[in-house]
Amino acid sequence: MKAVVITTPGGPEVLQLHEVEDPELKDNEVLIKVEATALNRADILQRKGMYPPPPGSSPYLGLECSGTIEAVGKQVSRWQVGDKVCALLSGGGYAEKVAVPAGQVLLAPPGVSLQDAASFPEVSCTVWSTVFMMSRLSAGETFLVHGGSSGIGTFAIQIAKYWGAKVFVTAGSKEKLAFCKNLGADVCINYKTEDFVARLKEETGGKGVDVILDIIGAEYFRRNLKSLSFDGRLFVIGTMGGAVTEIDLRVVLSKRLTIQAAGLRYRSPENKAAIVREVENNVWPAIVAGKVKPVVYKYFPLSEAAEAHLLMESSKHIGKILLLP
Repeated sequence: MKAVVITTPGGPEVLQLHEVEDPELKDNEVLIKVEATALNRADILQRKGMYPPPPGSSPYLGLECSGTIEAVGKQVSRWQVGDKVCALLSGGGYAEKVAVPAGQVLLAPPGVSLQDAASFPEVSCTVWSTVFMMSRLSAGETFLVHGGSSGIGTFAIQIAKYWGAKVFVTAGSKEKLAFCKNLGADVCINYKTEDFVARLKEETGGKGVDVILDIIGAEYFRRNLKSLSFDGRLFVIGTMGGAVTEIDLRVVLSKRLTIQAAGLRYRSPENKAAIVREVENNVWPAIVAGKVKPVVYKYFPLSEAAEAHLLMESSKHIGKILLLP
């Protein structure tokens, strides 16, 4: 099969399409003929040599895909050859075929093209596990997502609105903020021209928000704590603005704050399977009902993975970037 190979850690130009061995299928896995894969920020870190795949995982990039099942392992009962699916991967999506544990597979949602189904696994599993399973966002609460126009952000806006939350976003341009508003965001804040802490306080009558999903990390950490209400929950899933910060525990104590952080890639297959089933039960109905739609900015052929990475690093895109074998 063909797969995108990192020839040496570095810039986008190190990504090259090579002929490689087909994946080996384990008894608990399915083999998917890839229709599409989607870019994630983690792919850029892996390309630079800063985010190795978990032991035993595919060495290739790609944390999600959609496609058609070509083969099933001996222990797999739910899936059959020919099923149209999408899947959460530990790696290997930037290829024509990928093997994945059967528990990380979802039926491609009806009403969404098989290509666009590739835009859902990573964002839906990330947002559902962090914002809902762990931070317990519920109807009537207030929710802030930083990077509202990102793949994570555009999905988080829609699913939080579906579950009855009031949604606040930050983004860095009028175009991006308008897009977020269109998706259902209630309050859109330009972080380049506004102080998001002051604006949140103003919009919430001084209370702050209940839950924050943050991809920035250190740069926003203190401001996030200031932006939370009593019993507020901060969930950090990225460190684009640095990883090391100081914390004034008095703020946390006085407001009874909860601070959590997690990634998806290094979780056990059992843990990922549990999240995928939750997503199937709680997110998939919203997609099928048309209440949560795929947001895809651009499609590239697999051979142009370098160009796709350049686009992601420019941050000019809104939503997801897809690669098509």
